[in-house]
Amino acid sequence: MNLVTPDGGLLFWMTLIFLLLFFLLAKFGFPMITEMVEKRNRHIDQSLRMAREAESRMNDLAKEQAALLDKTRTEQTRILREAARTRENIIAQAKSEARDEAAKLLEKARIEIAAEKESALRDIRKEVALLSVNVAEKVMREKLSADAEQVRYINRLIDEFTSTHQN
Repeated sequence: MNLVTPDGGLLFWMTLIFLLLFFLLAKFGFPMITEMVEKRNRHIDQSLRMAREAESRMNDLAKEQAALLDKTRTEQTRILREAARTRENIIAQAKSEARDEAAKLLEKARIEIAAEKESALRDIRKEVALLSVNVAEKVMREKLSADAEQVRYINRLIDEFTSTHQN
């Protein structure tokens, strides 16, 4: 039973070694352990603070990104509206120019048609006049074959001429 119950010397030496070990640990080990725990604690606190700052920056960046996205969408809408207005103006201007050009062409065609009509009428009148002169010449030759008839006809023309110019 000696193993179960220690005697006094052994107990003395065990207590002395324990106290010496405790003293050594208290003198050298515990300050080192506490310093390491405090260092670890400071590192954890610093990491938490940096994480909060990073999270705050991320929130700020997310807000900036949302604002920038809204601004971009607004600008895009404005540009699209402006492009649509410009397109409509260009189309309206092109239609107006096309109408003006069509009106000019139509007026030019009318003028050309009127000129051609007038030219055709002049040609027809000229032909009719030539035909009339030719017919009159043939009629007069046949009617005025005698000299007495020619003299009477000339006298009548002179009388008509003098009566129209005296009035």
